[in-house]
Amino acid sequence: MRYLPKSPVERQEMLASIGVASVEELFAGIPASARLKRPLAMDTGKSEVEVLRYFRERAAENAREFTSFLGAGVYDHFRPAVVDALISRSEFFTAYTPYQPEISQGTLQAIFEFQTLICQLTGMDVSNASLYDGSTALPEAAMMAIRLTNRKRVLVARSVHPEYRLVLATYLQHQGIQIDEIGWTPSGQVDSSAIAAKLGSDVAAVIVQSPNFFGVVEEVASIAPFAHEAGALQVVMIAEPLSLGIVRPPAEADIVAGEGQSFGVAPSYGGPFAGFIATREKFVRNMPGRLVGQTVDSSGERGFCLTLATREQHIRREKATSNICTNQALCALMVTIFLSLHGKQGLRDLALQNLAKAGYAAERFRKAGARVRFSGPFFNEMVITGFPSRSGVSTINDKLTAQKIIGGFDLGRYYPELAGDQLLCFTETPTREKIDQLVEMLVG
Repeated sequence: MRYLPKSPVERQEMLASIGVASVEELFAGIPASARLKRPLAMDTGKSEVEVLRYFRERAAENAREFTSFLGAGVYDHFRPAVVDALISRSEFFTAYTPYQPEISQGTLQAIFEFQTLICQLTGMDVSNASLYDGSTALPEAAMMAIRLTNRKRVLVARSVHPEYRLVLATYLQHQGIQIDEIGWTPSGQVDSSAIAAKLGSDVAAVIVQSPNFFGVVEEVASIAPFAHEAGALQVVMIAEPLSLGIVRPPAEADIVAGEGQSFGVAPSYGGPFAGFIATREKFVRNMPGRLVGQTVDSSGERGFCLTLATREQHIRREKATSNICTNQALCALMVTIFLSLHGKQGLRDLALQNLAKAGYAAERFRKAGARVRFSGPFFNEMVITGFPSRSGVSTINDKLTAQKIIGGFDLGRYYPELAGDQLLCFTETPTREKIDQLVEMLVG
């Protein structure tokens, strides 16, 4: 219940049952000098009606009534009501790491189903469940490649999410691992000739993102052969996995790291989210995080349990792959519910909506005099350049905010050569009228 009233008589009965005469006695252990002898310096209490009115007014001020064109790793997708309805059940909402399978079968099965769906989505053999988010999934995947190859250098496309690259640098800076960044071509795709030139016997992994930070879909299949020829593993980061509803999975990759936020996890204030790593079965013992396996009990009934746990809590510290094993199961459950609800065809339809909205926006920008900077194929994000206004992106976005529109990401923040360009995202949520309004305010 949301409200549990207790009468004075009931309070006295409760105090008597624990052997004290008053509420004051409950605080007897706190020194008198540390106890406040006066009421808190707060306004007098408000009625329930006034409190509700206050919060409704504050709610009207937030972004719920805004149309968002901001992506850059966190996406505004429609969240079906059933997601919150199911995750709010106490057996899921209060769950901790399911160490005891005999009392955790529901949670374990939910995690197992998440792993299964991620494998189906990415075309990999096994998946963990789960990691904090995409920014930690990427360096954990890189560390996995380093362990598997015993090499000390990684190649990373500059078109990988800049904040993910910062976390990667933090992971590797004190481990003697060299990071070489690879630029992009006019298409917005990674420069594969530069990758080939920098490959060597000391390269552990080639890391690309698809769709990359600019929204451009990479040609993963063309990069894998020469990476493998040099003995390096190919790691593909997918920050917007909804694209896999229509884009061929990166089956040539060795490790796929991703961010599941688009699948039913609210943008919130930037988290919590649900990262994942999927890989080939032969690499499973080097995969960080939690893995749930299917088994049978003593009666031959289907059951689930944690298996191949590679965290130092479960095995000798020197054998551990990572200590990253937080209980992201609640966010992973959101992803599971979302994917189960949509199914294969529903996910494809949703991805096509995103693609159609982005295509419509790109055409409107072209007709208005702006253009998409990169020529490569894009999914639901694109870099728009050629604005006639000389105002900075922040000034433009302030004007949009006044019209209840959240503008794009200022690429100059991380890419000085792209200063003045906006990274804009078009999911299924904005209407055609709002897209027209955005174009008019930016270019018209």
